[in-house]
Amino acid sequence: MPQNFLTRSVLACLAGCVFTFGFAPWAHGLLTLLALAALFCLWQTDSPKCALINGLLFGVGVFGIGVSWVFISVYQFGKANLAQAGSITLLFVLFWALFPAISGYCSTWLTRRNKTELRLASIALIWVVVEYVRGVWVLNGFPWLQTAYSQLQMPLAGYVPVIGSYGVNFLTAFTAAGLVYWLQNIAKRSFVITVVAGIWLAGALLKENDWSTAQNDSIKVALIQGNISQDQKWLPENRVKTLQFYKAQTQAHWDSDIVVWPETAVPALFEEVKESYLWPLAEEAEQNQTSLVVSVPMQSELPGKFYNALVVFGQGRGVYRKIHLLPFGEYMPLQPVSGFVLSQLGLNLGNFLPGRHDQPLPSAGKYFFTPSICYEDVFSDINNRYLNDSAFLVNVTNDAWFGDSLEPYQHLQMARMRAMETGRFLLRATNTGLTAIVSPKGEVVAQAPLFQPWVLTGTINPMSGMTPFVKYGGDKPMVYVIFALLLLLIIRLYFRGQRVS
Repeated sequence: MPQNFLTRSVLACLAGCVFTFGFAPWAHGLLTLLALAALFCLWQTDSPKCALINGLLFGVGVFGIGVSWVFISVYQFGKANLAQAGSITLLFVLFWALFPAISGYCSTWLTRRNKTELRLASIALIWVVVEYVRGVWVLNGFPWLQTAYSQLQMPLAGYVPVIGSYGVNFLTAFTAAGLVYWLQNIAKRSFVITVVAGIWLAGALLKENDWSTAQNDSIKVALIQGNISQDQKWLPENRVKTLQFYKAQTQAHWDSDIVVWPETAVPALFEEVKESYLWPLAEEAEQNQTSLVVSVPMQSELPGKFYNALVVFGQGRGVYRKIHLLPFGEYMPLQPVSGFVLSQLGLNLGNFLPGRHDQPLPSAGKYFFTPSICYEDVFSDINNRYLNDSAFLVNVTNDAWFGDSLEPYQHLQMARMRAMETGRFLLRATNTGLTAIVSPKGEVVAQAPLFQPWVLTGTINPMSGMTPFVKYGGDKPMVYVIFALLLLLIIRLYFRGQRVS
């Protein structure tokens, strides 16, 4: 590695840019692995301060490319001007870039006087811990561009039904650290190759295993993609046209067992259209023995507050109110600062309430299913609820906010992880794309094109059985193991006379 600070900083930023090519739509997982190894290699000879800076620059490369869709959302659909949209996007990128910076500082500071293998072990462990904090705790969780999602096409994906995304995250970081160790230790190269090859070979074998069992029934499904632009969706003059479209497409597919509409497909409150529109459709669904899954906002018990909801009509029952709300879109964190900033921009957001965590599963096509709305499909705990009683997953979302960007591809890639973790088919209906049917192995069985009105049809099997990941508590066991390993590393450093303070 070069010693010049400026050259190293440029390399760190470039590595961050390369890191994003492991994610959809490119999905070159090997590039993410190599980029992470390059960053770890820089950190090997960095001081804590330099590791902080290089981690930040790496994060700027990752998020500068990977979440560039924020600009589209704020500028094109949020109606902010160019300067405002650019400033908000820059702040967003810099905020999330802090997390690789924290990883670099902590891992190099912790082992700054220790030998290579302990430093590399700490880098891999702290990398996963910081990504977990980012993905679960900070601002209600933002797991976008987490390392594991880049590996869905790679052998390590075989571990997903066993140890989940954070387990795969650790194995990827461990492999990257192993590559660095292999480069720096000629005498131990055969040992490193054996360990890493064993991990990857086991992953490849695990990919062939079936963790859930298909029941005899097959279910015919129709997923409706309206392709209604976000800036047109809520205009009063477009409401009738939108409602007529979904009604006509639904009536054309009464031969399906389940028909699914995307998130807030109904551009009105449930209470405003239930008598004139929804109840008549519900009666038709009942007559045709079809389950109709509709997403519609609902009035809450509090004035001016709403639920983002999913309702099943016809041959099925249930109402699901979204639990995990989107920061700044559906609720306002960091009050009163966030509310003041958005009010200056003229954006009226944050009027939704979360649903209860103990909501019963809705049913459709004679089976219970696990629902999720919007980006709830990137959180495993939402999709693992009552899974022993659930035969498949249904996600309704609206990625129209992000236009023609990387976001719809990234979002679908993350949703595929939930199908793999649970061993269930996933029905994913979106407004402008990418509407898809995903198999229990995370493979896209069928997919609608972006930005076209479309009805995606196909068949799925209801599934039974529990993957080890779900059976033993989801992410928690692996996260506990990672935290425990990190604690043991710190204890070892302490007893070796290292100063950690």
